[in-house]
Amino acid sequence: MLYSMNVAPAQVIRGSQALSGEAIARLGLRPLVVAGERTLTSAGQPLLTVLEQQKLAVAQASYSPDCSEMSLASLEEAVKSHQADVIIGLGGGKALDMAKLLAYRCRLPVVTIPTSAATCAAWTALSNVYSNEGAFLYDVALARCPDLLILDYDLIQTAPQRTLVAGIGDALAKWYEASVSSGHSDQTLLIAAVQQARVLRDLLFQKSVDALQEPGGAVWREVVDATVLLAGIIGGIGGAQCRTVAAHAVHNGLTHLLASHGTLHGEKVAYGILVQLRLEETIQGNQLAASARQQLLKFYTEIGLPQTLSQLGLANITLTQLQQAAEIACQPASDIHRLPFTVVPEQLMAAMVSTTVPVDSGRTLLGIEEGLC
Repeated sequence: MLYSMNVAPAQVIRGSQALSGEAIARLGLRPLVVAGERTLTSAGQPLLTVLEQQKLAVAQASYSPDCSEMSLASLEEAVKSHQADVIIGLGGGKALDMAKLLAYRCRLPVVTIPTSAATCAAWTALSNVYSNEGAFLYDVALARCPDLLILDYDLIQTAPQRTLVAGIGDALAKWYEASVSSGHSDQTLLIAAVQQARVLRDLLFQKSVDALQEPGGAVWREVVDATVLLAGIIGGIGGAQCRTVAAHAVHNGLTHLLASHGTLHGEKVAYGILVQLRLEETIQGNQLAASARQQLLKFYTEIGLPQTLSQLGLANITLTQLQQAAEIACQPASDIHRLPFTVVPEQLMAAMVSTTVPVDSGRTLLGIEEGLC
């Protein structure tokens, strides 16, 4: 059997003032910059400056309303009309996913320039596709990682600190998901990916608080590297089977609730880690999972990650809405089925409303009548 691996971008440039028109010019002379409308009017200007210095013919296009099939069709027209020969993704995870998918469809090189450290999307050979309303639909495995990733610390520092906190939550999930799905594997690369995920978790536990207290400092840069680069490496080495499990499945289900759209990807994923640990704790009677959940609750409190539905802005959702999210998270093709046990929507709902219960409250599955907080 043959395996195809997409481990890393062809080139990574990182540092202060790392924006490089020269590196982009080696890939093409007619770049199309894909970003959100707000990013185009703010972070877009420094990029345009370095591209114009290289005398490149630049066009810009928004991926609005979302990283969706409709936006992709519109951007494909923009590629044709501009005769673009390279795609540049500028922004957060959705802008980068849209640029990568567009480049893949148009068979063009792609450059990713993250404006925050909220995800590892700048690194990966994967794009998530949403509805126009922001509900997760499916992901697309791409032919390769980006041709060039530019990690400019000065640009990242302009993002709200909340985005780095969300990135820490998203990166933490690498350990909790990979260790469950692939922790017992005897395959060399999966063993390496799981161990790197453990190292990533430990780094974040040790350095996140200090990093958040000194934005732009040396420790802050290390945490940015961890969330954008190291998290991407783990996904590249481990592949789909150790990339996502229940934490991301919970995120995917929650995106179908309009009230969740005010929270970031990594915030939902961080909450999803607690839900996954609660499932391991209640269905398997796993006391290591219970201890891990208590450790995470303390850490989340220290850095400001959400622990409950209420903290995700979902205190007022109905039981029907909660069931809808749980049913989507438990669909047959969902990543939640990489857990080593079966989960049904009712069990997931119970876990979703009991993420903060004390360990000594017992091992039996709690009822959803306890409330959403």
